[in-house]
Order: sequence, then structure tokens, then C-alpha cells
Amino acid sequence: MALYPQPPWTLQGFAVATLHLVDIDRVRALIPQQLDIISVLPGKTVGGVYLSNYTTGSVLEYSELIVVAAAVTHSGKIGGWVSHIYVDNPDSVAGGREIWGLPKELAEFIWGNNSVSVRQGDRPLCTLNYNSLFSLGFKPRLGASSFSTKNADLLNFSFDVEAQFGLVNAQLTVPTTSPFTHLISGQPWLAISASQLRLTVNAPVVTTRR
Repeated sequence: MALYPQPPWTLQGFAVATLHLVDIDRVRALIPQQLDIISVLPGKTVGGVYLSNYTTGSVLEYSELIVVAAAVTHSGKIGGWVSHIYVDNPDSVAGGREIWGLPKELAEFIWGNNSVSVRQGDRPLCTLNYNSLFSLGFKPRLGASSFSTKNADLLNFSFDVEAQFGLVNAQLTVPTTSPFTHLISGQPWLAISASQLRLTVNAPVVTTRR
């Protein structure tokens, strides 16, 4: 039986996020009809990949890969839609699915010197290589939100991030066999690192009931 803490989850460690332009036509079928996809250019929305390693001081210690397929809006709220999410801790899988309705799956993370590779068994999911370009000398605190579904209910949950942010030069490789290769293609137009990261993920709120 999986054991996981109740929300909010406070997680500490390091993360790198890449931002990409995503074809709306490719993601529309993944997005619940109640959500409006935000278009930033004709036929394009914003998506991305988030890779993190949560260590000492976290409610659970694990690595995570999140694929954000689109920026969306509903009832005045703006957030991301997570199409794929992978972790290396079964308790995180259970908590993510049962609390937030996120489609978490188990995967293996291999962290190197300025690199991380993620795979499920013999199938590679992605590899990210990165080098720091610039780092802020202070630690701002930012807030955002995301949408998900559970038992056909539409959920919205907020999260707060405090970190020393920086710009990185990142090269993301998504093999053709990866489940999200059709979503994330090409190199990011922006990549951000977050060191001394403190992430708080709050309990979800039902936005629209079944």
C-alpha cells in the first residue's frame, strides 16, 4: 500500500524547465473541452518540459519529469495542462493520481554533470543537457496554477515556487519512440534553472463537477 503525505506538498531541490511553442492542432485532443487553449501565435500555444530532483527537506524525495502540453484558461484562471508526468517514487505516483488526478507513471532518472536522462525500461523518454548562462542574485517567490481531472471533475490547483532562478543553454532530445515526441519538437526558445528550490503544491479545488 502506497503511503503519501496529504497536501500541501513542500518539495526542495533543483529543477530545469524548457519552454516550447506547441502546435494547437496536436494537443487539442488531449485537453478537456471545458478548457480554452491559449494561443500565443497563430496555431501555437506554449508548452514545455520540467525536470526536477527533490531531495532533503522534501515531504517525499524523488525526481520528476512533467510535460506541459498547453497553456489553458477556464473561468478567468490561467494554468498549464500536464499531458505526461513521470517520477521515480511509487508513493509520489499514488499521491499524484489520488490527490491531484495527475497521470503519474514510474520512470528511471539518471542525473549527470549538467545532464539528466529519463527512461521507462528500455524506452528512453528524453535527455536534457544544460549549462548555466546567468543566475539571479536573489530568490523571488512566484505563484502559478495547473488544471487536471479526477473522476471527470475538472480540478485546479495552485503552487508557489521560491528559488534562485537562472537562464541556461539547454539541448533537449526527445526520441521518436517517446510518448510525447509529437508534442515537444525542436529546441526550447527559453530554458530556466531553479536552484535552492522550494516548491509548495496546494490541494486541488473542484472547478467543474461531472
